[in-house]
Amino acid sequence: MSAADVEYRVKHQTYWFVACLAVLLTQIVAEYLMGRVPICACGYVKLWEGGVNTSGNSQHLSDWYTPSHIIHGFLFYGLGHLILRRKPLVARLLLALFIESGWELLENSPLIIDRYRTATIALDYYGDSILNSAMDTVFMCVGFFFASRAPVALTVAIAIFFEIFTGYVIRDNLTLNVVMLIWPVEAIKVWQSGL
Repeated sequence: MSAADVEYRVKHQTYWFVACLAVLLTQIVAEYLMGRVPICACGYVKLWEGGVNTSGNSQHLSDWYTPSHIIHGFLFYGLGHLILRRKPLVARLLLALFIESGWELLENSPLIIDRYRTATIALDYYGDSILNSAMDTVFMCVGFFFASRAPVALTVAIAIFFEIFTGYVIRDNLTLNVVMLIWPVEAIKVWQSGL
């Protein structure tokens, strides 16, 4: 490969990364314009929020829903691999970022916040802080890059482990979250509330 080819590839990939960064920044600005709080209303930032039914949930850098966003990265890598196989990895990352950022904006809209509060056990859910939402997107990227390097069997095993572990510890996970958002099941809601 000639020096000109290398220079072209580096420049081309730089454009893709700038586009990826622009998507994340657009998400952050859009959430700010939506009135989302930048950080937890408590006034400080924690690396980990271990409480699920607390005012700090979905407000700090990571929480029990972080594994779900890592799984998003696994899934979006797989989707990109299927439909953008001939494109560079960063092009597939851009697709993943569009999907994740779009979900984060939708998830923090009054429509979905109200849905969570009426259909699930998240009665006191008021949406994510901008910091938490941006970190959810960053964790999706972590999952995406992991899936791009790891064997498929290992990626699947980790996703299953995350689902079982969080399901056991907090009675919620990505699968239950999707089910309860789309088609709430009263028996699941009762089990999640610990009754």
